[in-house]
Amino acid sequence: MLRQLRKDLRASASAEKAKVLARFFKTGKGEYGEGDVFLGVMVPETRKVAKKYAGLPLNSINELLKSEIHEERLASLLILVEKYKESQDKVMRFYLRNAKHVNNWDLVDLSAPNILGAYLLENKKERKILDTLAKSGNLWERRIAIVATYALIRNQEYEETFNIAEILLKDRHDLIHKAVGWMLREVGKRDEKAEEAFLKKHYKVMPKTMLRYAIERFSEKKRKEYLINSTKAY
Repeated sequence: MLRQLRKDLRASASAEKAKVLARFFKTGKGEYGEGDVFLGVMVPETRKVAKKYAGLPLNSINELLKSEIHEERLASLLILVEKYKESQDKVMRFYLRNAKHVNNWDLVDLSAPNILGAYLLENKKERKILDTLAKSGNLWERRIAIVATYALIRNQEYEETFNIAEILLKDRHDLIHKAVGWMLREVGKRDEKAEEAFLKKHYKVMPKTMLRYAIERFSEKKRKEYLINSTKAY
């Protein structure tokens, strides 16, 4: 089954698209996606393949997730999201053990809310997992921590998002700034007062990119007020 999955992915591959994706996901030397290899398969096609092989056993998913091929790792995570519905605890533990292989922003964003976030929505006592991930030296584990809270946000639970955002306020990586700002914006879509309460406490020391993402839906006047008074230059 695993061999056929790989064959099916390659049937949709495009060398031209692979080059575009490699640039888009920053695979050059010293960039965050250094070493990532692309076949040039678009996400909708990868989803089709993942759906076709939803019955792939966990040991095969483990092998696929450790692949150097980006689309193979993505397919493994999309299958894992489906498997989570059947075996929550087992799949969540597997996901955490292999978090270092969830190593590009799209892989995080398509899996963290639907596996870790979904689990923590139902298991409140284990939410300290997010703190541990947020303090990790691994970029992707830190992004998993904040993006996983999207599942809680959708349930009108914002405390964990604010807690993790506070931990990540001094993070130096642009991908974390964008993710935190994105999650704060999602809070604001549902409760603007709650988002503004957090921003008024922290916006002066927030990285500019984080702040810009967070206030994207505000009026032009309000956005300018926040940005003018922010003290961060990055």
